Amino acid sequence: MASAIKLSFHKQLFLQLIAFSWVIVCCFIGFQYVREKEYKSEFLSAQLQQYNRHLLTAIEDGESYEECIESHDKPFEDLRVSLITLSGAVVYDNIISLDSLDNHRNRPEIAEALRKGTGYHIGRQSTSDGREYFYSATRGERAIVRTAIPYSSTLNDLLEADWTFLIIMISITLVMSILAYFTTRKLGKDIERVNRYESEQEKSRLKRQLTNNINHELKTPVASIQVCLETLLSGISLSDEKRQELIGRCYMHNERLRRLLNDVSLITRMEDGSALISKEPVVINDIINEVDKELEVMPDDERLTLHTHFSEKVVVEGNLSLIGSIFRNLTENAIAYSEGKNIYITLLENNDEMCRIRFEDDGKGVQDKQLPRLFERFYRVDKGRSRQKGGTGLGLAIVKHAVQFHEGSITVMNRPNGGLRFDFSLKKRYKR
Repeated sequence: MASAIKLSFHKQLFLQLIAFSWVIVCCFIGFQYVREKEYKSEFLSAQLQQYNRHLLTAIEDGESYEECIESHDKPFEDLRVSLITLSGAVVYDNIISLDSLDNHRNRPEIAEALRKGTGYHIGRQSTSDGREYFYSATRGERAIVRTAIPYSSTLNDLLEADWTFLIIMISITLVMSILAYFTTRKLGKDIERVNRYESEQEKSRLKRQLTNNINHELKTPVASIQVCLETLLSGISLSDEKRQELIGRCYMHNERLRRLLNDVSLITRMEDGSALISKEPVVINDIINEVDKELEVMPDDERLTLHTHFSEKVVVEGNLSLIGSIFRNLTENAIAYSEGKNIYITLLENNDEMCRIRFEDDGKGVQDKQLPRLFERFYRVDKGRSRQKGGTGLGLAIVKHAVQFHEGSITVMNRPNGGLRFDFSLKKRYKR
């Protein structure tokens, strides 16, 4: 089991580190790829812009643009040259017939040249001849010169990003991933060793605390039983009424000892032997009905009225005794400490995965600062009253353990109108 936990922790740490590293590297590679393509496109456009400016200068000096275009050396073969007015009309094209050309004012590279003076566009298909071109346009005083290079294997190679750097980065990341695997494996083992040590220390502390608490709780009833028995065995003349009173005290304290030992045994069984606890389909509605019947036969001064709001049948695959202990301990807690008259049990949610239930009383509640400690073992809001009622101080601790055993959670708060509200969930099928 320890090996499985250790391996799982190592894998989790390794995968988190690798995921973070690869996200960073992929973002950097993507940015570098796009930036390099933009750089190459801008460099190619700059070459065409230089040619465009030569033509514009010659044309604005009064030279014939046809002769100028024919006489100037072109930077690329199959270079298409167009002369366009500022209104977007094409007045010259060395490849395409003017009759097939419409107004170019809305072409991306022309619109950009009109705004900024220069513009280029990557990979747009011409509506005139169907070929795909790289366009670059330059605006002059009276016209725009646009040059275009048809896409070919040479142009694709020219614009293609250099994968050498990207391959180096990927290779470095792979090497780092391998190193990270061995680093995190060692780190995972060290952290798991520390966690296991801390867990064992915490378990040892809790066991010592539980033992000390049990010893403390045992002292009072044991001492009372001993005093009663010594009095009975001393030979002192006692009335039948006094004798019966001492025997009753012995029985009461013995009952308290029995309940304490049963509660401690139940908590220990849930902590140490959860795999041995049986599970079966448990109908929550039946448990609540049994609690209701138990309340009906209680003395009037202890009886509370149960109000249930369950709109449907709720079945949980769990342990009948433990789930029953949740409702009974919450009920006993309300009877002993709430000073209220009513208990409310409400079904908040019920689906295929889990159910959520609310348990409330209309008593006086507790101080807000005491709420976080209600589930602690042997914690009592009113210690004198708790012992008087025969409580062991483990009831709500058992409730919390039973809920957690069924992979649920429980919270407690004061109701706005007085009393306590417990909200808890139970998994329909738990994996223990």
